[in-house]
Amino acid sequence: MSGFWPVADVLAHLAGRWRVDRSVRDLAGGDEGRFEGVTVFSPLPEGGLLHEESGRFTWRGVARPATRTLRFLPGPVPGTADVRFADGRPFHHLDLGSGRYVAEHPCAADLYRGEFTVRDAGHWRSVWRVGGPAKDLVLVTDYARVG
Repeated sequence: MSGFWPVADVLAHLAGRWRVDRSVRDLAGGDEGRFEGVTVFSPLPEGGLLHEESGRFTWRGVARPATRTLRFLPGPVPGTADVRFADGRPFHHLDLGSGRYVAEHPCAADLYRGEFTVRDAGHWRSVWRVGGPAKDLVLVTDYARVG
C-alpha cells in the first residue's frame, strides 16, 4: 500500500459497518487460514465504539463461526482511541492522524506488533506480527466500508 490517508478522528472514521477479509499464516508450521465476515462499530453509551466482528474462520480446511468484541474508547489525545478487550483489559492505543500507526501488545511471553494503515475513506488495513515462544503468526486484515 503506497501513501496513507490521514484520519483526524479515529472513532468518527471507524463508525459503521465494514467488510473484513483476514489471512492468517503460521510461520512455524506453514498452515494458512482465512476469516471472512463483517465488523460493526456502534456507539457505546459512555462514549466510544463497540467493535463486533462476526464471520467464518477456515483453518486446516475446517470452517467455523468466529466472533470477536473490542471496545474503542476515546484516547488521551482528541481524535485517538484506546482499544480494549471486551472485558476491559487494555489492548493498544490507536492514532491514525498520519494515516499510519504502529502498536504493540505484550501477551504473556509473546509480543503482538500491529501496523494500521488507511488508504482512503473506505479502506484500511491492519497487519499483526505475533512472535514468541507460543506463536509465530502474521495476520493481515483488509477492511472495506459497507454502504
